Amino acid sequence: MQMLVHYSIDDYARFKSAFDADAEDRSNNSMALLQLWREGGDSVWALFQVHDAKKARAYLDGAAGVFNSQAGVSATRAHMLETA
Repeated sequence: MQMLVHYSIDDYARFKSAFDADAEDRSNNSMALLQLWREGGDSVWALFQVHDAKKARAYLDGAAGVFNSQAGVSATRAHMLETA
């Protein structure tokens, strides 16, 4: 299963620094980064391989709040995807 996450941000350099620092926490919560894209100056998309959907969702609903505040994230949207 994969998860596509859209982040609304205020500063890419701030976001990227916090995102890189959060890699171990995401990994511990069943999320492995496959690809990261920038869209304009205020949007970032991340595609993750997810091994445990419940664990990944729990992380996004809880602990990721700390990451979001450190990274300048104003909103996120996560989509769980399966290959059709």
